[in-house]
Amino acid sequence: MPTPDFIREIRASAGHQLLWLPGVSAVVFDDEGRVLLGQRADNHRWALISGIPDPGEQPAAALVREVEEETGVRVAVERLITVRSGRQVTYPNGDVCQFMDLCFRCRAIDGEARVNDDESLAVGWFAPDELPPMTDYHYFRIKQALSDEPTWFEPMSSE
Repeated sequence: MPTPDFIREIRASAGHQLLWLPGVSAVVFDDEGRVLLGQRADNHRWALISGIPDPGEQPAAALVREVEEETGVRVAVERLITVRSGRQVTYPNGDVCQFMDLCFRCRAIDGEARVNDDESLAVGWFAPDELPPMTDYHYFRIKQALSDEPTWFEPMSSE
């Protein structure tokens, strides 16, 4: 996954220390109710389409851009479905990041799903009952997108 230029600039002075970054992800449905997924080039796992907003870029606009860049599919953002702080991730080069993920439900409006950059090995549409193996959080976000429940967030602890 290519590192955005603004993060490279921060890394030049911050080194490998933890960076707290915004992230966006999409549960994209087509007219048949299928979910758009990409098989990531970095770890070969199937996942929701995701990315990092550029400085000053609105999260929904970043998501529309990321989905089209990665899959060739244009989307309309419908609603925010989850807000969650992820776990720390250490990349092979030693960089440490933690993302605040804003996940949106989206509807495909144009384009043919295809590998459109070097971040994915494959891209495809999957029926919700025929999803490939993914992390539990991917399944959870898809379940939330299929429901009419309000935006999900981790409840505050009672401490």
